[in-house]
Amino acid sequence: MGNNAWNDKNKFIWLLSVLLLVAFLVTSGISYKVAHDSLSQQIESNTLPLTSDNIYSEIQQDLLRPIFISSLMAQDTFVRDWTLSHEQEPEKLIRYLKEIQEKYDTVTSFFVSEKSRNYYHSTGILKQIQDVEPDDAWYFRVRSLPESEHYEVNIDADTADRSKTTVFVNYKVFDFEGKFIGVTGVGLAVEKVKSLIELYQKRYNRRVFFTDRQGNVTLHGDEYDGADSLQTSLGLENLATRILTSPSAAFSYQRNGKTVYLNSRLVPEFKWYLIVEQEDAPQERELLNTFWGNLGLSLMVTLGILFISNMTLGRYQRKLEVMASTDKLTGAANRQVFDGYFRQALDKAKLTQSPISILLLDIDHFKKVNDSYGHGIGDLVLKTMTNMLRSALQQQDILCRWGGEEFLILLPGMDLTQAAELAEQIRELIFQREIKVNGLHISITASIGVAEHQAQEPAEDLIKRADLALYQAKEAGRNQVVLNHS
Repeated sequence: MGNNAWNDKNKFIWLLSVLLLVAFLVTSGISYKVAHDSLSQQIESNTLPLTSDNIYSEIQQDLLRPIFISSLMAQDTFVRDWTLSHEQEPEKLIRYLKEIQEKYDTVTSFFVSEKSRNYYHSTGILKQIQDVEPDDAWYFRVRSLPESEHYEVNIDADTADRSKTTVFVNYKVFDFEGKFIGVTGVGLAVEKVKSLIELYQKRYNRRVFFTDRQGNVTLHGDEYDGADSLQTSLGLENLATRILTSPSAAFSYQRNGKTVYLNSRLVPEFKWYLIVEQEDAPQERELLNTFWGNLGLSLMVTLGILFISNMTLGRYQRKLEVMASTDKLTGAANRQVFDGYFRQALDKAKLTQSPISILLLDIDHFKKVNDSYGHGIGDLVLKTMTNMLRSALQQQDILCRWGGEEFLILLPGMDLTQAAELAEQIRELIFQREIKVNGLHISITASIGVAEHQAQEPAEDLIKRADLALYQAKEAGRNQVVLNHS
């Protein structure tokens, strides 16, 4: 950031300090006694602590049990051995699923084989999973989860009994070499979960419900009278995003003229948020006006706020600098900051008498990828390309997204021959890589132009020569590396 930004920050800090100190001197004397009395009254009339941690502990015992069971099933040697033995004698697996269901008192237990797509249930083979069947979309969704995610929790109709709604834990199963071979899991009756929520609400005198990461209310008790999502809940419209982007949070808001306190906590195993709400006592507004007025305007808190503000503004300044210099999609440097990187590398090269080269890379027929699979897949290809390029580069090398499907790589310390060898390695790496997503197998290639910086040559001319070499690579049939010697 420049001097203007630094001066603006200092002005803001000084202005904030003056306002806080003046407010403290004006209000502390007349508000302290009222705040103290109100605080004492509040403590006496409302001694219940925040209950979200207590409820979360009980959820770990009650609701997370199906996840533990599904994990055991997914790692069970019998399930994997039976699947790898070509699913012979299905009655053995069916008996195993029935025992799981009876032993752990679940409403269902199942296994779907990737090879045969048979849906094995504790009552028998129910069906064969079809990729064109909407009711079977859950299987392909679980199958396509990232490698770091082994399961999902969803609410759906039970395949064995369509009249029942069940909380399913769908767990991926891998063979002993890490290859995906199916999905297993158990189900918990929604009614049982609702009864737990009702129990929590009566025990703690709070309103308790769950939302998914999009803010949609997924589970609640029968007496719940709120909206279907946080975004449409009265008073929560402006807080929904903050709740859904924090692993835990505490807020207060106004609803029907009353102050409502909300505690949220992410339950990572479910990927849901636990929401606990309480309407506070009528004197809470007076308590807040006086208590926070005194504490917030005390000298120590003033100094603390100034310290935090200074650190926060500095952090945001650095964050803005990063945002201004990187491509949002890929995280590579953007075109606007290349000149700065080039000047730094050139100055260093002059001191060390070392060469500088650049690679200009273009993904071949990238438009066909977007047209055939959609821009979402196209974005995934660009991210994958960025990761591949980073893996092939050294720490001092600079990767820029030059525009669209073009990438420019600045190679300090490399002459034309070394840069050409690296370009060929990159081309072969891309050629050998097959991108797998949602059942699709996408192969891509790249054309690369290589040029070495010449004495007194402007950056624009160096890029033009690399661009000419890239054009020649495309004209020669693509998936090629071409050097510009001139």
